[in-house]
Amino acid sequence: MKNPSGSSGKRSEIKSSPRSVTKTSRFHPNKAYHNFEPNPRTLKTFISLRCLFFLVIEMVEIENVRLISVVGAGTMGTLIGQVFATYGFQVKLRDIDERILKRSVETMKSGRFGINRLVEKGKITQVEADAILSRVKTTIDLEEALKDSDFTIEAVPENMELKKKVLKQLDELSPPDTILASNTSSLSISEIATATKRPERVIGMHFFNPPPIMKLIEVIKGIKSSSEAIEVTVALSKKIDHIPIVCKDSPAFIASRILVAAVNEAFWLLQEGVATVEDIDTACKLGLGWPMGPFELCDLTGLDINLDVLEYLQKETGDPKYRAPLIMKKLVRGNYLGKKVNKTIYDYAKEREK
Repeated sequence: MKNPSGSSGKRSEIKSSPRSVTKTSRFHPNKAYHNFEPNPRTLKTFISLRCLFFLVIEMVEIENVRLISVVGAGTMGTLIGQVFATYGFQVKLRDIDERILKRSVETMKSGRFGINRLVEKGKITQVEADAILSRVKTTIDLEEALKDSDFTIEAVPENMELKKKVLKQLDELSPPDTILASNTSSLSISEIATATKRPERVIGMHFFNPPPIMKLIEVIKGIKSSSEAIEVTVALSKKIDHIPIVCKDSPAFIASRILVAAVNEAFWLLQEGVATVEDIDTACKLGLGWPMGPFELCDLTGLDINLDVLEYLQKETGDPKYRAPLIMKKLVRGNYLGKKVNKTIYDYAKEREK
């Protein structure tokens, strides 16, 4: 029986080339679409334009970052501020004591990694050195340090409660769009961010000591950190001639987690009397290619920081390999914290020889 249209009721076959075969959309069964094979040149142009678009957006965001606020003028805060000033940023450095700030500026100027060393080596002129230092302003007034900040970096001691307290203040006093970065070497960015009302704009930005020499920056994404916060932090790291790597929020992240385990083993060797401080350092430098031995490194960075990281890792992971030996705890209790207090592990070793 024929239907009113005169057709036989059978679906007619459509003969066509593969590029024009009609299919039924699984999303819209009554609608048809055609297979589409994009022109490779068109697709390449589209991808290039898309990449260019996001590159321009990133550049605009970075161009808007002119003032860096650094809270905490210890070893790391001082040298982080110095790096940003060296690359043309205005820097506001804040701490709780004018004496700390005075020492910080002197370290920038004449310290082991200071601006004067660059002048002596002929890498910059005295005029350029003066210009770098002129871009650094210090203050004990937190509100003054933060009111115009485009990007804020927290560099206070490695203590969770202290960092959360400081981040809460940064959140309250910084402009609403300012990204708040923590220079923590091991603590959870996700937990630090809970102290703020802008967790999506809290990020980890872990510099390595000393920042003018060590080019790596770990950019740590907290559980609520936005893509924008990550992209801006990565771009900012590149602008100061550093190399950023992005990682998830995990205890001690990447480099510190590997390093403290190795350093911890060196202290176990020392406690067991296997070798001397100097010989263990020599073994790591000549046998493993380390630029400095584990004890030299702790004297530079601070033994208390190393112990804090170990104890945090053991607490978070429950792994016994992060258990600190008694000799490390004794040195910290005896204030053998390194060059920052002029009492080093090497000083302890010499005293033991007498």
